[in-house]
Amino acid sequence: MLNGKTILVTGGTGSFGHHFVDYVLKHYKPKKIIIYSRDEFKQFIMDQDYKDHRDVLRYFIGDVRDEARLEMAMQGVDYVIHAAALKQVPACEYNPNEAIKTNVNGATNVINASLRTGVKKVVALSTDKAVNPINLYGGTKLVSDKLFCAANAYGGKEGTRFSVVRYGNVAGSRGSVIPLFQSIIDKGGKELPVTDYRMTRFWISLEQGVELVIKALEESQGGETFISKIPSFKITDLAEAMLPGCEKPEVGIREGEKLHEIMITREDSLHTYEYEKHYIIYPHYNWWEDRDIVPGGKLVAPEFEYSSGTNTEWLSVEELREKLKTDLDNH
Repeated sequence: MLNGKTILVTGGTGSFGHHFVDYVLKHYKPKKIIIYSRDEFKQFIMDQDYKDHRDVLRYFIGDVRDEARLEMAMQGVDYVIHAAALKQVPACEYNPNEAIKTNVNGATNVINASLRTGVKKVVALSTDKAVNPINLYGGTKLVSDKLFCAANAYGGKEGTRFSVVRYGNVAGSRGSVIPLFQSIIDKGGKELPVTDYRMTRFWISLEQGVELVIKALEESQGGETFISKIPSFKITDLAEAMLPGCEKPEVGIREGEKLHEIMITREDSLHTYEYEKHYIIYPHYNWWEDRDIVPGGKLVAPEFEYSSGTNTEWLSVEELREKLKTDLDNH
């Protein structure tokens, strides 16, 4: 569906942007991929990395806070992937107004620019922290998710369609525990600090994250939230996988941190359908009478909750060790 199309990625110089570009260039023949971001140096580095694809890749310096610049960049664009955000929890807590300007106002700007330029579909990246948020980052992403879903009311039946893709920390991404543990190991450390022995997380690779975005582009009708079915792991098992036999001192949970990642709440179970490899939360509001449920899914049980702590699929220490080799080598 991306052959001959023009795609714009906000925050496109990040880890997701690189993997999205890799995936699209491998599987499709797009007309253009526009990388929209603030950092000229990262764009320069990315241009060097993809110098053999300069006929396809374009680079726009711009901020999602700048609606006029977004609108200029979206001229002739078919699809928008909104990946730009302030994501570091402590930074958002310390700079709340800046987080709101980027994550909330920026979302509004992306919506308005997409509607005015006639973009066909917009997929916004979300996070588990937007579910029952306990920190400002999660709060801003919850608002962002609601804005993108509600934007379908403004697009009309034949206008721009907006949907959301939600996943937790990507394995090995900046700010996740794996780089922290690896840094300690590289410096000769013999123990890995664990915030809480009960803590669990979902495991998702960047490749899986990109594939879910592509699925949302293909299947979305407007207002859905797509969530991958992925395994869980215990933080203590991850430490054991990375440094066998190490001491694991419990150092206490950090401010704004949860014991478990939650992707789907019990309240959303009334609108959630399960598919072979993913879930879809359909919108509570139906803007068009002919909305269809994607075939192949079944409504989840009442009170269903998708949490890393109660997941049915778990990674063992050995499986984590293998994942660390395969998934992270591809990052």
